Amino acid sequence: MDCSDLKIFSGSANPELAKGIAAYLGCEPGKLLSQRFSDGELYVKFEESVRGKDVYVVQPTCPPVDQHLVELLVLLDALKRASAERITAVIPYYGYARQEKKDRPREPITAKLIADLLRTAGAGRVITMDLHAEAIQGFFDVPVDHLTALPLLTRHIRERGLQDVVVVSPDEGRVKKARQVTNRLGAPLAVGYKYHPAPNVAEVTHIAGNVEGRVPVIIEDMIATGGSVTECVDMLLQHGARPEVYVACTHGLFTGDAKANLERPEIREIVCTNTVPVPPERCPANVTRLDVAPLFGEAIRRLREHESISSLFD
Repeated sequence: MDCSDLKIFSGSANPELAKGIAAYLGCEPGKLLSQRFSDGELYVKFEESVRGKDVYVVQPTCPPVDQHLVELLVLLDALKRASAERITAVIPYYGYARQEKKDRPREPITAKLIADLLRTAGAGRVITMDLHAEAIQGFFDVPVDHLTALPLLTRHIRERGLQDVVVVSPDEGRVKKARQVTNRLGAPLAVGYKYHPAPNVAEVTHIAGNVEGRVPVIIEDMIATGGSVTECVDMLLQHGARPEVYVACTHGLFTGDAKANLERPEIREIVCTNTVPVPPERCPANVTRLDVAPLFGEAIRRLREHESISSLFD
């Protein structure tokens, strides 16, 4: 692939992932100056020409979400003003995705607001992975390439050689994704039912499906504090599941008390990806991280070569 007009830049959120994407494409990450003034304001400057280039900015909007989001907006604006030919925001983890609808009066739909801000700042296209709600793609007025890590996660689980598996969706919203895993593993499906009485609080009320004597594999899109996962594990054990629980998720944020919540002997392994960087002191000991740089790199290659991206996950 001719990379003469290709530029890969990284914000401060996940430079290692950006390096992996650039390496897959056979190029070096672009040079970028980023610093903060004494009052906390951000200053950025691209230290090489982007005029007429096909530019990709890699920046998950992970914690601290607002800081990384503003940085991404500033980077996009700078590229637009520098006459880049095409600007694509590569957002492996899309922050504010859980605020995609109004559950109560006088609430914002922040996921839509962020989509509008990205377009205004200069993004002509967005590449992201496993949005909390697929409907968020419709919030954008620019093309969105929605990648998934499910085949990668499922392959890892299959290689464990587990017997008597039951795939578990921790809530109704994940059933469609969990069913894709059941088809790949040839395992039955169970569904948890939960509600959120308050922000960052989840309660699993009951489980639908037979889990007795089986090894549960919980499918999540993201894990923050791990509260939903631990609630689901407790409910599964109460229903007779074996105390050998596996968890597969795309985005492992591991915030708050996640390390203490998830380092339980019943949770044998949590497999997630490297869309979000996690300091070692916050990462539970039972976590395995898979590299998604090749997925993003291949998506960019196919985009540039006008090839199908959806067939990447067939």
